Amino acid sequence: MGRLFGTDGVRGVANSPELPPELAFALGHAAARLAAQGRLGGQAGRRPVALIGRDTRRSGPMLAHALAAGVQSAGGDVLDLGVVTTPAVAYLTRALGADFGVVISASHNPAEYNGIKFFSRDGYKLPDAIEDELERLAGEPAGLRPTGAGVGEARDAHGEADRYVEYVAGTATADLSGLRIVVDCGHGAAYRLSPAVFRRLGAEVHVLGDAPDGLNINDRCGSTHPEALQEAVLRLGAHAGIAHDGDADRCIAVDERGQVVDGDQIMAICGLDLKARGLLAGDTVVATVMSNLGLELLLKRHGIRLERTRVGDRYVLERMLEIGAVLGGEQSGHVIFGHLGTTGDGILTGVQLLSAMVRAGRPLSEMAGQVERFPQILENVRVRERDGWQDRPRIVEAVQEAEARLKGRGRVLVRPSGTEPLIRVMLEGPDPVLLEELAARLREVIAAELG
Repeated sequence: MGRLFGTDGVRGVANSPELPPELAFALGHAAARLAAQGRLGGQAGRRPVALIGRDTRRSGPMLAHALAAGVQSAGGDVLDLGVVTTPAVAYLTRALGADFGVVISASHNPAEYNGIKFFSRDGYKLPDAIEDELERLAGEPAGLRPTGAGVGEARDAHGEADRYVEYVAGTATADLSGLRIVVDCGHGAAYRLSPAVFRRLGAEVHVLGDAPDGLNINDRCGSTHPEALQEAVLRLGAHAGIAHDGDADRCIAVDERGQVVDGDQIMAICGLDLKARGLLAGDTVVATVMSNLGLELLLKRHGIRLERTRVGDRYVLERMLEIGAVLGGEQSGHVIFGHLGTTGDGILTGVQLLSAMVRAGRPLSEMAGQVERFPQILENVRVRERDGWQDRPRIVEAVQEAEARLKGRGRVLVRPSGTEPLIRVMLEGPDPVLLEELAARLREVIAAELG
């Protein structure tokens, strides 16, 4: 069995052997034990307090209640935030002085999936070593459990989401009055919070994806399917559209012409804005190896260095903290403003993007168009086992052949998904026809070897 925690917590099909409620209970119990030892950033020896939030999946209450039971069984107290976004849990964990926070969500994945991710007392995702310790403890017998007054309490804390709304709205650096925007909440955790933030800032807000039924999260909507948002922006004559994924740690935008503005373009716009205001620490932006070469070239022309990390917003954040950077993110829309938050926040990103647009007095299409994007081909190949592709000579040879044919004018990246049984392939270069040909060959070889 591989490592339980992937790049963004534990994830799998809910109520299947890979993510049963018993596992949620065990992880909750283990986290409370670690927190009582002061291992999650709090004070050792005191009764730990956990915040738990979830997205709108049908399996969410099942897993949240199981995890809460595990915390209580270990003598910890639980504050139930209800349906809130991942960044809201991160912010509120720190703001309320809890010992740790937990989000029940599978982010952009389909409704049958769910996940469990933890935040330490300071609002940051746990390092690998602590996740490994959680996994080890969760696999052991629970031992002696408290009874009577020693059992933890559970309290309703749904109203605390208003504290998060107030904070995010307060990060705006321009008045959004007069803006007409469309917000697609993906039938996910942002369905109430995101419209509330933008309306508080004075925008005229039209909302899509705000009728979750437990099964329609991310279903042809939100940041991974922006087609409905593009149509609505054009139909309503909006200045911009904002799309979130299921837990709203992502933001993808749509400009007034109906064109998608991805995470690379958002980082470019916000990076240039921060530099102009003297707030871009070290004149550096951190992104992953997946970010388009066009972003790197634009930033370079403006005296900004792009530093790349492996794929995963946690690795972007780690590097940001190491070098003191205030802006980083992923092409997929995870954007981190290190001076404003501890994790990617789709609502906060939308606020910063629209603030920069209003302050510049330019349409979003013009600002996003500064990034001359090189064509990229992205392929997801479903496989039996996502690890160990480097040990397959045929795959290695196919990658080397693709790199040789690009002749140093492009890139080939092959990596396993951190959350699904997929091998992800990215090719980048000036010739889209050649990229398609190379992608087809790589897809064929990987499927034959691992499919």
